[in-house]
Amino acid sequence: MSNEQIIWDQALIEKYNYSGPRYTSYPTALEFHEAFTPAEFDMACAQYPDRKLSLYIHIPFCHKLCYYCGCNKIITRHQHKADQYLDALEQEIRQRASLLGDRQVSQLHWGGGTPTFLTKKQASRLMALLRDQFSFDTDAEISIEVDPREIELDMLDHLRGEGFNRLSIGVQDFNKEVQKLVNREQDEDFIVAMVQRAKELGFRSTNLDLIYGLPKQNRELFAETLQQVLKMKPGRLSVFNYAHMPSLFAAQRKIKDDQLPSANEKLGILQDTIATLTGAGYQFIGMDHFALPDDELAVAQRNGVLHRNFQGYATQGDCDLLGMGVSAISMIGDCYAQNQKELKAYYSDVQEKRQALWKGVSLDADDLLRREVIKALICNFQLDMKDIEQRFNLTFNEYFAEDLGLLKTFINDELVTIDGQFIHVELKGRLLIRNICMCFDKYLRDRARQQQFSRVI
Repeated sequence: MSNEQIIWDQALIEKYNYSGPRYTSYPTALEFHEAFTPAEFDMACAQYPDRKLSLYIHIPFCHKLCYYCGCNKIITRHQHKADQYLDALEQEIRQRASLLGDRQVSQLHWGGGTPTFLTKKQASRLMALLRDQFSFDTDAEISIEVDPREIELDMLDHLRGEGFNRLSIGVQDFNKEVQKLVNREQDEDFIVAMVQRAKELGFRSTNLDLIYGLPKQNRELFAETLQQVLKMKPGRLSVFNYAHMPSLFAAQRKIKDDQLPSANEKLGILQDTIATLTGAGYQFIGMDHFALPDDELAVAQRNGVLHRNFQGYATQGDCDLLGMGVSAISMIGDCYAQNQKELKAYYSDVQEKRQALWKGVSLDADDLLRREVIKALICNFQLDMKDIEQRFNLTFNEYFAEDLGLLKTFINDELVTIDGQFIHVELKGRLLIRNICMCFDKYLRDRARQQQFSRVI
């Protein structure tokens, strides 16, 4: 594969550097509403009975507060709180399995919070319950997010014994000063040892998470972190852009604005990161993800079969995703559904109804069509318009006339080309893929119209 996977065009990046959805779903979570009913959810469960299942379990607890974090989490040192949580989770799992338990599970992911907040015994309890209620493929992908600070190395042995075969380790930055300022001090040698141990134990792949845009970070210091990461040669890397929204996330108020890198410095860090990682042989998957060429994610993208869901890029797209636990999101049938976000509400709902549905949305024909268009672009950087015409029985240029009009500016700037039946995202358009997808987002347009309209009054 040619090393040139992306072209950095500073002027165009600055021109289009406005915020937009990450499109882990279309329609996005902004469209979820509380009128969505358990009956709609149950119907969706019966819609595609032959689909495999991907399970997501949310464990909300963390031992310590990382100041940058915007996840749904509960900070506590009390291990018994996890026992109480597992009791509620068990009720929800049993109820959901009564609807979906006859499907094969091809994927399981534990996210958080910090799933490794659970002790070995607690982790085994949850795993035994899941295996009892659902039938897993023999080669199912079973992954977990790991905080390297509050864990013994042999926890990896325990997880491997329970069937986990993928790890995602939160590193964020190796610089000690940066770690102090975000309240996440960790031991670099221990992370190196973890990655090594995971390889020895036969984990299929290890992903390391980094964040750029944290206090006191600059191009030079972040380059040092990248060099330390490259020595470990993880199969996958996520390099997230820190979004500073202290009005939304109380913890972020502990981060001082004047210590954050400027917008220019942040762009510089991203530019260097992409150059360093692609130069070291990683494939640019999109937005903030990189993978070694032999990793399943990279292979799927090259074969044009990469998918996207609420956990980000994925290799298995024709699954129904069932999320369980507080705030977990499901993509079942032609609907999305989210559990209660507050732990108290989650507990009382599970106790009363054995499920904790909070809100959701049923997708109509237009949603399903646009979802396919956006997914093709964001995952594979190209769209086969003929394929869409045949699958959805329409004339692309007519149906998407307004969208193609919005795409014009990207075509004029040579970020996108249309030739024959394909829309191609060019190398210098790949970093702006979110903006390109926004052209096909009907909800975004309607919102913009409403805002314009309300400004007039």
